[in-house]
Amino acid sequence: MSVVCRGVRGATTVEENSRDEILRATRQMLALMIRRNGIAPQDVASAMFTVTRDVDAEFPALAARQLGWLEVPLLCGYEIDVPGSLPKCIRVLVHWNTDKPQSEIHHVYIHKAAALRPDLSKLPPVDWEELESWIAEHLTGG
Repeated sequence: MSVVCRGVRGATTVEENSRDEILRATRQMLALMIRRNGIAPQDVASAMFTVTRDVDAEFPALAARQLGWLEVPLLCGYEIDVPGSLPKCIRVLVHWNTDKPQSEIHHVYIHKAAALRPDLSKLPPVDWEELESWIAEHLTGG
């Protein structure tokens, strides 16, 4: 099978608009995406992050840098402000070079963002403490 560029989606929410909360939530989302799909930084073509207008205390792309995506082109922007849409939401679209078919890509929707795509939100149970330990082992300081 040949390598193609696939899109991997993720979304999460924060409880408050703070730097620490934005980075924590984004690292969790990315860590789950990395682990569920076997994503290596050298295979990521680019990533586009969006936030709702009520999330502006930090760039969520910094969380990707902290996890070692130092050479990956990253971009942040605002999500369209649709009335009644989910607040305090961070989304990402990762462009990933892989030989996996689209049907084997695992998208990650966590916390209140699971409501955005209930069809894609059926993750195996997450051990959040273990996930935070994995994240701590992989932090580069970004």
